Amino acid sequence: MAQAQVKRAVVIGGGIGGLTAAVALHRRGTRVTVLERSGSLEPVGSAISLAPNALRALDVIGLGDDIRALSAWQGDGGLRAPGGRWLARTDADAAAERFGGPLVLLHRATLVDHLAGRLPADAVRTAAAAHLVDPGDPGDPARPARVGTADGELEADLVVAADGIHSTVRHALFPHHPGPVYSGFTTWRTVVPLPGVRFASHETWGPGRLWGTHPLKDGRVYAYAAALAPAGEHAADERAELLRRYGDWHDPIPAVLAAARPEDVLRHDVHHITEPLPAYHHGRVALVGDAAHAMPPTLGQGGNQAVEDAVTLAHHAGDLSAYTADRLPRTTGIARRAVRAARLGLMTDRAGIAVRDTAITVLSRAVPALLLRSFDEVASWRPPTSDAVSFGAEPRR
Repeated sequence: MAQAQVKRAVVIGGGIGGLTAAVALHRRGTRVTVLERSGSLEPVGSAISLAPNALRALDVIGLGDDIRALSAWQGDGGLRAPGGRWLARTDADAAAERFGGPLVLLHRATLVDHLAGRLPADAVRTAAAAHLVDPGDPGDPARPARVGTADGELEADLVVAADGIHSTVRHALFPHHPGPVYSGFTTWRTVVPLPGVRFASHETWGPGRLWGTHPLKDGRVYAYAAALAPAGEHAADERAELLRRYGDWHDPIPAVLAAARPEDVLRHDVHHITEPLPAYHHGRVALVGDAAHAMPPTLGQGGNQAVEDAVTLAHHAGDLSAYTADRLPRTTGIARRAVRAARLGLMTDRAGIAVRDTAITVLSRAVPALLLRSFDEVASWRPPTSDAVSFGAEPRR
């Protein structure tokens, strides 16, 4: 069936998923307007890890190699215990060889700047809250989708809902869906300067807690933590809370905490969608990223899947049922894996933790590529092949 032509698109949400979709559609000749309710595109958050699957998606819009150049992961990394013992080791070169490219960790603001720079100057409107008035009917040329703003309504052949985990568009399209639920754990994130401190990139698992420390290309360090906690719990000083929970863990964790100021630490409870949506589209509206499939961050795939969504949506822009068929099974499977990973990494039973850590250590020594192999299904994704040709990007292996 021939796809309907998409001449005009409105993107609700100027985060990574929304901007990637906007760039991909723009490169296809679609006139795009991005509506971001915040006063600027500066993202709330710290860093994002882009795996080879997302980097191949960025190849489609001509950004992949620019982002790969920002890779800072060099040498060994892996999984540790709080005392510093290595449970499993990974090698950057082996990972790049296996997956056809590096894992790139960069500040979210850097990625947003790269994406926004690929759009016309008048394509993005900030301080522009928006709501869905009518999803439209793709079978009726006289019924476009309509989006309401403070300056009036916009009509579009396609509306991209990239308005996050608490998406109002998702609720409008699927009012009976239960929406996101609390995952049972909270997270902290910070980016700090740490000159002169050398360490191997790592994630550390303790009882009901985990910590990760990773270098950025610009010399700063990205650190994150997660812990089981009641929903809505906050400390007066989150840096002090991190020091209480992780201050006696292995180096360089104490040095990271010493370098962080209280205002540098972000804390957010983790919510996710446990019941998959019946579809990622309705009418002329498509959902991308957290609006469609919010998942725990334990696989580092939330932003990556949003980028995949965006370029896949541009490919299927005239046939949204094909977009749903392409994306819903994959993202549902990855979201479920992320939930299982959270349960494994945040175990509290000490006997169970001892068995877990021993099994990881033994298996990783017997099968050195075990950690990498477990990521094969996620990292091996490739975008629709025709896009690499039509967008002028070089296909990557």
